[in-house]
Amino acid sequence: MLEIIKRLYSDVEGQGLAEYALILALIAIIVIGALTILGKKVNNTLQNVADNL
Repeated sequence: MLEIIKRLYSDVEGQGLAEYALILALIAIIVIGALTILGKKVNNTLQNVADNL
């Protein structure tokens, strides 16, 4: 009986870790996408400033 309870506890802990990993992966994808989009705009702005100088 004790072994079954230990197994259930470890399964729940593993599930929680998997959920955190998925959330972190989603946040990383969003940040990479945002930096890619903003990076191009910042680069274009700096290029315009350099051309005007």
